[in-house]
Amino acid sequence: MSDFNWKDLIDPLFYIHFDINGVKVGLFIVLFIVFAETGLFAGFFLPGDSLLFLAGIYNRELIENIVFIDNSFLNVALLSTLVGLAGILGNMVGYWFGAKSGYYLYNRKDSFLFKKKYLIQSKEFFEKHGGRAIIFARFLPIFRTFAPIVAGIVLMDKKRFMFYNVLSSFLWSFSLIFAGHYLYGFLLERFSIDLKEHIEIIVISLVLITIVPVILKFGKKVKTPEVPGNPE
Repeated sequence: MSDFNWKDLIDPLFYIHFDINGVKVGLFIVLFIVFAETGLFAGFFLPGDSLLFLAGIYNRELIENIVFIDNSFLNVALLSTLVGLAGILGNMVGYWFGAKSGYYLYNRKDSFLFKKKYLIQSKEFFEKHGGRAIIFARFLPIFRTFAPIVAGIVLMDKKRFMFYNVLSSFLWSFSLIFAGHYLYGFLLERFSIDLKEHIEIIVISLVLITIVPVILKFGKKVKTPEVPGNPE
């Protein structure tokens, strides 16, 4: 790989094309990012939606990290399934983490990787939308990270949580990856527009579309919530 640049961390292509001594490992990096962003509170800053959209465009390159499939649809379907499974596992870890450490998180001081206001806003979002918050949050940066943790903190019924977890993860992965793949093919065939030449526009557009609702939500005054009682 070329010399590392900190700006690479916000560039989805950096992860998709990632290699170690010439060995392509982009697929594994993408899966880990999905897992971290949906299950580890420190993963809220990682690219999510733009990464999946671009993964749909570069689906063959990613799948060829593990197997060669000479079928476009199967490549996209397999990639979407793997990403969906990574998202499910991520949320499960987030739920478990929230159930075990809710009291600690509410009393933890802010740090570079942890902001209590995100947890508070996610809790309000969760209380407003209930189980559907798991689905809504999957398509929203930051909420995507904290929603399963909050579900664990409020001890949401595990079966109900898993239903929304599985449904939201596959909706998220299949919609964005298939959209990236087929929109790329459609624009290239009908209008000779190669989205690979407009990656920056795609990333900026997706970031704006997904981050504006979050900015508006977090821009509101955050009230200090009641701290949950320390569990036995």
